[in-house]
Amino acid sequence: MTSAAFDFIDRTDTASLKWDKYRGRDILPLWVADMDFAAPPAVLAAIGERLQHGVLGYTNPPDSLVEAVIEYARAHYGWAIEADWFVWLPGLVQGLNLACRAVGQAGDAVLTATPVYPPFLRAPGLAERELITVPLEDKGDYWGWDFAKLEAAITPATRLLLLCHPHNPVGRAWSRLELDTLLCIARRHNLVVCSDEIHCDLLLDDGLQHTPFANLDPEFAHQTITLLAPSKTWNLPGLGCSLALIPDPALRARFRREMAGLVPSVNLFGYIAAEAAYRDDGRWHAELLDVLRVNRALLADAFAGSPLKLTIPQATYLAWVDARSIDAENPLPQFEALGVGLSDGRDFGFPGYLRLNFGCPTATLQQALERMKPLLHPVGS
Repeated sequence: MTSAAFDFIDRTDTASLKWDKYRGRDILPLWVADMDFAAPPAVLAAIGERLQHGVLGYTNPPDSLVEAVIEYARAHYGWAIEADWFVWLPGLVQGLNLACRAVGQAGDAVLTATPVYPPFLRAPGLAERELITVPLEDKGDYWGWDFAKLEAAITPATRLLLLCHPHNPVGRAWSRLELDTLLCIARRHNLVVCSDEIHCDLLLDDGLQHTPFANLDPEFAHQTITLLAPSKTWNLPGLGCSLALIPDPALRARFRREMAGLVPSVNLFGYIAAEAAYRDDGRWHAELLDVLRVNRALLADAFAGSPLKLTIPQATYLAWVDARSIDAENPLPQFEALGVGLSDGRDFGFPGYLRLNFGCPTATLQQALERMKPLLHPVGS
């Protein structure tokens, strides 16, 4: 039995990015990675308590927050991280952009696999780096790597691999064998690996355990940048608190230099909410995973036998849909015409695909699936 926090909460007229996209239109927004759930009670209580202090001044990252992240990483990932590694950021996207600037020089290359979260595709160009993309392979029930193609795409100018782990949008929680193979490739070509692990606490398949890329091999850790945030797991994206963990002092110093004068500090309530989230007792998180698993099962049932192909995610609250049977380039308008707003696969480097955010009350998802029936199961198909 889940709490009321996972029931419908009206977000209209709250200046919500997610809901304002279709303001004034009867379209359910299942696009941007922002859940429609209230934050955990412990987080809301901590914000309220700090607000009562009354002074909203410039704030350093509290030592107790650093300790909370260190304790959480040890307990949940078996990863021993050090306080010196932390670089606090107002968002994970900034971390991707900074990584591209902090590794190599203008004109060097950055490698990533598509489809992928759109900032992965934009950040290299903004840093005057060449973007090299290699497509993941649809292997039927899941997406995986073509390691031969990945390695063949590496050039003498390639300095950085941007990894999404777990992967947005295909929902893979990479296996240890896959991670070890990536590690071998990175070591062979002397690449720095920037691993976006923002979805790492949203593991839906039974028995999964997140392995941070930086924890695969202590000797390689100095060639890693790990990006984390409480925002996806505990639904706090509006508070803008993320972190980069960079074990190598020289790489960390350059990363910080690239921030100077451009990247603002995290705000007071971002720090407060992050610490409360990392210290929470886990009950809210367990309830969230229960809701997401129910929603994932509903999606699987609704897409069974459909000409549209759903990749059932192992992790995240994001589902990847092959809708090329509707339109090979841009199927999104046909879903919007039925009252459902999804993310356009072209933004992820894959025309004809869509991303569906099922981080919403089950009743909302059921309503969306009912609206989508003419496309999921067209008459005569």
